[in-house]
Amino acid sequence: MSILTSKNDEDIAKSVQSGQVDLFGILVDRYEEKMKRYARKFLYDTEDAQDVIQEIFLKTYENINSFDTKRKFSTWLYRIAHNELINALKKKKTLPLFDLDKFFPHHYHDNGLSQQIDRQDTRQIINQHLGKLEPKYREPIILYYLEGLSYKEIADVLHIPVSTVGIRIKRAKEAMKTTLKKIGYNL
Repeated sequence: MSILTSKNDEDIAKSVQSGQVDLFGILVDRYEEKMKRYARKFLYDTEDAQDVIQEIFLKTYENINSFDTKRKFSTWLYRIAHNELINALKKKKTLPLFDLDKFFPHHYHDNGLSQQIDRQDTRQIINQHLGKLEPKYREPIILYYLEGLSYKEIADVLHIPVSTVGIRIKRAKEAMKTTLKKIGYNL
């Protein structure tokens, strides 16, 4: 199976589309931890997050034939995850107008925080204050910094223009910077 695990996601998805459904497990293995991390940023209840993750992979499997293998699998999967998380939040009535657009730009450790405190503390502080951001700013930050997606990929996931991704990331960073200054970090 090592030959199969060296294939890219799109090739594996194409094989699943061709009837080799047992290969879907490789995609689950590759993305399960990422989906867990992504879901936990929105659903703080671990049990709720696990339910949504199962639904994400179920929807992915059910709709694998609609995936265009000329496109990037990860972007398609994150779009499914985005939709399922919004549905879960709506059911909980946590965020009635959930318009996710604004998140931190890539590699949050490059924005000056890590120069003042170590990386683990930075991650803890950012995670703590991330929850204080409006959801439309939180998701782009998570997708960019924590999941490593490009602005274009985030735009595809959120169905917004790339320029809007940039604006929302900028505003999220400004909000985070303001919040962190209030608690004593001189950025």
